[in-house]
Amino acid sequence: MHSIVKTALSASVQALSLFALATTAQAAEAPSVIKVGLNADIRSTEPGVNRDENTDAVVMHMVEGLVAYREDASVGPLLAKSIDLSADGMTYTFALRDGVRFQNGAALTAADVKWTWQHYLNPKTQWRCLPEFDGRGGAKIVDIATPDPHTVVFQLDQPNGLFLASMARPDCGGSGILHPDSVDAEGTWKAPIGTGPFQLGDWQRGQYVELNRFAEYSVRGEAAVDGYTGNKQPLVDKVRFVVIPDVASAKAALLAKGVDLLPDVTALDAEELKATPGLNISVSPIMAICGLLFQTRDPLLQDVRIRRAIALSMDYVQMVAALSNGLSTPNNSAIPQTSAYYDGVARRGYTYDLDKARALLGEAGYHGQPIKMLVNKRYQQMFDMGVLTQAMAQAAGLNIQMETLEWGTQLERYQSGNYQMMSFSYSPRFDPALSFDTVMGDKDKEPRKVWDNPQAQAMLREAVRETDTIRRQKLFDALHAMMIEEVPMVIIYNGTTIGAYQRRLEGYRSWPIAKPRLWGVQLVSQP
Repeated sequence: MHSIVKTALSASVQALSLFALATTAQAAEAPSVIKVGLNADIRSTEPGVNRDENTDAVVMHMVEGLVAYREDASVGPLLAKSIDLSADGMTYTFALRDGVRFQNGAALTAADVKWTWQHYLNPKTQWRCLPEFDGRGGAKIVDIATPDPHTVVFQLDQPNGLFLASMARPDCGGSGILHPDSVDAEGTWKAPIGTGPFQLGDWQRGQYVELNRFAEYSVRGEAAVDGYTGNKQPLVDKVRFVVIPDVASAKAALLAKGVDLLPDVTALDAEELKATPGLNISVSPIMAICGLLFQTRDPLLQDVRIRRAIALSMDYVQMVAALSNGLSTPNNSAIPQTSAYYDGVARRGYTYDLDKARALLGEAGYHGQPIKMLVNKRYQQMFDMGVLTQAMAQAAGLNIQMETLEWGTQLERYQSGNYQMMSFSYSPRFDPALSFDTVMGDKDKEPRKVWDNPQAQAMLREAVRETDTIRRQKLFDALHAMMIEEVPMVIIYNGTTIGAYQRRLEGYRSWPIAKPRLWGVQLVSQP
């Protein structure tokens, strides 16, 4: 009997040992996955097309352009190894890096760059940034030549000091270079085949987007992550962007370790999460523009006195302190506070003055007509800006009524100019000319534009062509003064981006572009 028991115990121990070894092997072979919470699904996978902030953040992990923004807001080479500008400022010659491959294994060539740009410049593509390159918003690309497989030459119709900066914009998808197999034979979009550190895996709409590490990724020679340039080595097998629309549910998922990172938490939540064991907080100032948009063609809001009354009815110090939990300060200028062009002129904004606001409303014949303000709950700061605006404006006698829309619906209303007023935020722009360009333009051609002033647009075009910093400063100062006077919108603050993440997520940090970067980030064991 003892022999039988001994044999049985020995067999059980051996089985348990084999099970433990198998479990250990499976754990070792299990893919490393970083889970990132997103407040909504992406809109598409095509760079700069049918996009929003979340879409840009995901797409920029898969594609790369010739140039990209560095950490310090300057523009540096990415797929290009060098850039040569002609003496007249109208010819850019890009030499491509050697050894770069697409995610389908094909080598990057100049022909691919030309094909990609022809795709973007085709109006049928509906690329977000077409106006920046077809002559409407900047210089026009008149020719793209490929003298050899590693050289691409862009010819412009006039000098443009923002040509490279526009190329690098995340809302343009970084002008990511694509393999032609990204579209089908009819030219219809399929999926991105780029050169980025991650490639598209599984997209379960409304649930998650999963990216896989691109094993053949060609790393630049830099030692450190530097904005969207530098060392972009992927250190995990997968990144899964999990859609969690509800803010409370997202925070609960982080606390329960269901996600590793929430890239954009509120200042109030950050205070709580910072005190939670096992979590870290990363804070960075950003160059976003957060404020209120007015439809200046609206029968009521076309009166500048009413728009100015709204601007004067707000206590910006109190409002921004509440919105940012004391992390930000007010800024009524399209020139971000972290810009080198933010000077004494840009600091001059609106002064909280209820008596003046009431007087202006009286002069305009305003007697309580409702003003509908669109907000959404996907971006909490937009909703909170609306709530505070409504409450403060009421003290001046303004009847602002909030309408809460799904974000996609609000975005469509913004694009079409179909609103009276809305709480809104623009993604960061690293040059004041780009910030002004975001809000300025001909409403007949681009209904989404807020400020339609031909004289201001002429000044902006001059600032775009100009390379001398002193002359640019004077132009930006003049534009700021005109914008404060005409009140096409009320810019309230630039804000910060705050990421909350598990301590085992090593290498993550927030940055001024306010989008998560998951290259150079790894999962480490915690004691």
